[in-house]
Amino acid sequence: MADRFTVVIPDRVAPPAEIEQAVFGDLATVVALEARTNADLAGRHEAADALLAWHDLQWDEPTLAAMPRLRSLVRVGVGFDNVDLAAARRRGIVVSNVPDYGTHDVADHAMALLLSLARGLPGSDRVARGGAWRWGLVPSFRLTDKWLGIVGLGRIGTATALRAKAFGMRVGFYDPYKPSGWDKALGLARFFSLEELARTCDAVSVHTPLTPETRGLLGPAFFAAARPGLAVINTARGPVIDWPAFRAAFEDGRVGCAGLDVLPVEPADPADPLIAAWMAGRLADRLIITPHCAFYSPDALAEMRRKAAEEALRVLSGQPPHNRVN
Repeated sequence: MADRFTVVIPDRVAPPAEIEQAVFGDLATVVALEARTNADLAGRHEAADALLAWHDLQWDEPTLAAMPRLRSLVRVGVGFDNVDLAAARRRGIVVSNVPDYGTHDVADHAMALLLSLARGLPGSDRVARGGAWRWGLVPSFRLTDKWLGIVGLGRIGTATALRAKAFGMRVGFYDPYKPSGWDKALGLARFFSLEELARTCDAVSVHTPLTPETRGLLGPAFFAAARPGLAVINTARGPVIDWPAFRAAFEDGRVGCAGLDVLPVEPADPADPLIAAWMAGRLADRLIITPHCAFYSPDALAEMRRKAAEEALRVLSGQPPHNRVN
């Protein structure tokens, strides 16, 4: 059909893109490029009517300008910090995301990191494999009645808060965009500053998108106010935490342990002294790092891809998008 739309999946998905093609049917041809850098796109993406973009590439003004037919750009995921929203708006491109596909998965991952640190699971596994069949050889702490502070009470932050309550934790949050009474509806405490949260909480879990406002949000002032031994969990975006401030707090014990699914530089940078120590196995009892996989399960991946395609189809069909971010 000459009037079929062209939908481009620039990165991450290998052809054939069966999940996406099933959504569009005969209305569009779906092309998966498997690009690793923006340079790989040249001559291959210009005819796109819709773009289902993952997080490997940067969608800046020059790249968007090369696609004169583009009407819809959907970030296949939650974060959209790799998209120039203003440039897209100037060109009439609707930018959307998929904010709800992995809510359970990411919340589960955040709690798994916290539970693993609390129970000393990595270290206990190591000593058991070494033949030391004893308790008390690795650090552990009780979660019941401890305070967990949630930074960003969106879908995932809320799901994490409810899970933590089920484990007997006291839970509070910092989110200046939530209306009054949100705390009462969920049975949570509310902190009106990050420093107040840091002074009160035994653990903190980050669930905010990366924006100019949130970059470095947990910085020197936060860590200076923190209670000694704070457990830090981040399944959001690495740069939300000021890495030098975090590293200094980790080294002096202000941060007692951390579970990180995201880092400021990904993959993990072996030139960083803290990362080097983790890679060498010297921090197994205090630091768990997973490879930006909190969102992932086969079910979540299929749901994310399907919902991204459905969002693009709505825009191409003249319907209002469900999750516009620009």
